[in-house]
Amino acid sequence: MKSKWIITMALVLTCFASPGAWAGSLKVDGSTTVLPIAQKVTEAFMKEFPEVSISISGGGSGNGIKALIDGTADIADSSRFIKDEEVKLAVEKGAYPVPFAIAYDCIVPVVNSGNSAGNLTLDQLKAIYMGKIRNWKEVGGPDAEIVVISRDTSSGTYEVWEEKVMKKERVYAGALLQASNGAIAQVVSKNKNALGYLGIGYVDKNVKALTVNGIAGNEETTLNGTFPIARPLFMFTRGWPSGDALKFINYVMNPQKGQKYVKEAGFVPLY
Repeated sequence: MKSKWIITMALVLTCFASPGAWAGSLKVDGSTTVLPIAQKVTEAFMKEFPEVSISISGGGSGNGIKALIDGTADIADSSRFIKDEEVKLAVEKGAYPVPFAIAYDCIVPVVNSGNSAGNLTLDQLKAIYMGKIRNWKEVGGPDAEIVVISRDTSSGTYEVWEEKVMKKERVYAGALLQASNGAIAQVVSKNKNALGYLGIGYVDKNVKALTVNGIAGNEETTLNGTFPIARPLFMFTRGWPSGDALKFINYVMNPQKGQKYVKEAGFVPLY
């Protein structure tokens, strides 16, 4: 998967690169998972190219792709791949979204730092999020009710969780839904019985990461495919990129530039 994306995108960027720069502005919208990467890269990019103004917002992958389709965003950040129906709608509106894998990520289950649980299997995670396992003592934790925290359905992280953990089953109605990775991290850090999930770049000392099937989520296990909840992260452009959009995408994917900030944001670089 990794090599395919790198080769494909390298060919695209080589074919469409141009020596000239079209100064102006860019609007980037979408995934809160990709947001820390976009923020760090944008800050560095605008220092190098001060003639380009970039605004960033993080309303979720689905909202970012919708903004791209509607023409209100130049680049959509997404923590999932675009859906067939979204491609169809985009084509109907005269644009074809072009994907660029810009980083890798793994989705890590997290608990409060005071929780004694250390590992959950995929089957246990599915049962908890379906409401079939309700007490931590059933999975090696304290005798306390599990407070299940999930992302809302507009989130790309939720959709990957639904695919890889839930196997298309729905999260049960008793789960508390949060609009961002940051919101989940905050809730879990303050609730000793909470269970949530985060993109690896959001895991910090305020929460405790659990292993899944005995495997820790990190750069090595993400790239070698052993961690079971891993994924690429994307930026989509509205048609083949040109001008400032092309310059920005090239910058994000540059091993000495944007990819350095991918790692600084806590995610896994392409190279």
